[in-house]
Amino acid sequence: MSKVLKGIGASRGIAIAKAYRMVEPDLSFEKKEVTQCEKEVARFKKALHSAEKELLELKDHAKKNVGEEEASIIDAHLCLVNDPELISMVMDRIRKKRVNAEYALSETINFHLSMFGTIENEYMNERVADIQDVSKRILSHLLNVHRLNPKLITEEVIIVSADLSPSEAVQLNKSFVKGFISDIGGRTSHTAIIAKSLEIPAVVGTKQAMNEILTGDLVILDGINGKVHINPTREIIENYKKMSLQYEADKKEWFQLVNETTLTQDGRLIKIGANINTPKDVHTVLSNGGEAIGLFRTEFLYMGRKELPSEEEQFEAYKEVLIKMDEKPVIIRTLDIGGDKGLSYLQFPSEINPFLGFRAIRICLQEQMIFRTQLRALLRASAYGNLKIMFPMIATLTEFQEAKNILEEEKDKLKLAGIHFSEKIEIGMMIETPSSALMADHFAKEADFFSIGTNDLIQFTMAADRMNEKVEYLYQPYHPAILRFIKMIVDAAKKEGIWVGMCGEMAEDERMIPILIGLGVQGISMNVHSILRARSLIKKLNRVEMQALSERLLNLTTGEKVIEELEQSIKIN
Repeated sequence: MSKVLKGIGASRGIAIAKAYRMVEPDLSFEKKEVTQCEKEVARFKKALHSAEKELLELKDHAKKNVGEEEASIIDAHLCLVNDPELISMVMDRIRKKRVNAEYALSETINFHLSMFGTIENEYMNERVADIQDVSKRILSHLLNVHRLNPKLITEEVIIVSADLSPSEAVQLNKSFVKGFISDIGGRTSHTAIIAKSLEIPAVVGTKQAMNEILTGDLVILDGINGKVHINPTREIIENYKKMSLQYEADKKEWFQLVNETTLTQDGRLIKIGANINTPKDVHTVLSNGGEAIGLFRTEFLYMGRKELPSEEEQFEAYKEVLIKMDEKPVIIRTLDIGGDKGLSYLQFPSEINPFLGFRAIRICLQEQMIFRTQLRALLRASAYGNLKIMFPMIATLTEFQEAKNILEEEKDKLKLAGIHFSEKIEIGMMIETPSSALMADHFAKEADFFSIGTNDLIQFTMAADRMNEKVEYLYQPYHPAILRFIKMIVDAAKKEGIWVGMCGEMAEDERMIPILIGLGVQGISMNVHSILRARSLIKKLNRVEMQALSERLLNLTTGEKVIEELEQSIKIN
């Protein structure tokens, strides 16, 4: 009997094939008391060595078959395997508690996972997934249990699993694996990134695929709409075959646009940039037609290490991005830690509500040594390209002015030292708090550009934690209140003649793009793999018509009515 599961479309595309269930091997063990502790420690070290060797082979495979960016995901696993603190804790447990290596490892891993507490966000979820994946790899060597190897699949299938780790995803052979479905996972997970790079459709977060799908079931994976059809009817299969052909034709059309600028049907220029985390990401941006870096999240330079990055390290990273972008605009956001992103070597007191607490520019203004080091690195790098500096989480004019004053002080110091930097750096801010949106007319007199950050703006406007499932329904990007805020910000920017763009998740939502064009947003920045699809869509839009549509939407009363009006007005391919 045909059945449909709903999930998250993590990688676009359509696949039709038989299901192949990947079931985790049994890694259970018992706690044992050991008498020869050093022998147990040696066994643990041998398992670590085997895990490291395996990961190095995986990284090499990923470099050759997936890409540099995806291979770097394996680096996080290699760091964990070589983490001296983790290794030392396991060995101490073996010696002091006189327990077997499996138990000591498991106890240590559980301790590390408990440090993440109850924080629910995508970055922390990825760290938890990395730790669990590495733990299973070491454990499998201790138990001498072979894990499933996706490389061994030699027939066309769609993989179904409870979860697919990044280290498993990089092994997928797309000649045979036509897609994958997992019960957990998110749109921006490492596994989803790898799937997009391999151009393998994926639906994640189905919650029940492993309960509902058997190996050999015929499955349609709809990565565009986040649906999975189990044993579909002939009519559904035929419809999806047509959709698949159309999707492949669309993709070919999109790649024809890789070297084009993004113009609306009536000739209005919209700059499409990419959100990146590391300099390694730039190559993919350019090969996918990115016209700018709309958001360089510098906090990733500070993560996965044991101390703050030096000014020189940061300078080299920023310089590399600017040189590679060859005078194309690069918006670099200053450090945005706190809230959902912590640093193990920089501890701050725990807070009841970290999203509203000590984070981003608030930390930078108090911990000025960190801030000034980053600003000096940015200023020095500015000589190598078209740099724009952006401050995050600005809530008051005083914060913005203080940040700019510190920047000016660092400029003066560099001048005195005879160090060259660009005099044309634009200074902007993220608009992601209701206070900055409401005061946008005043901020526009002080800033050179605005970039709207939608994730925080929505949750603060709706007063609802987007990670809390009980109030998840209030995370409403289409709500007229959000649209009115965007209109207010754009109008304020327009009045003062400054540029306004968007770098939040809304920017790559194909239903939202027509509204943003109509509201007057001049640039959008998104996941690199969405750029060409967005460009294709924008070229079909008439800005004057979108303005009229947006005016109608602003006067509606609910998000549902906005979506309904959109669907009636625009046919999104």
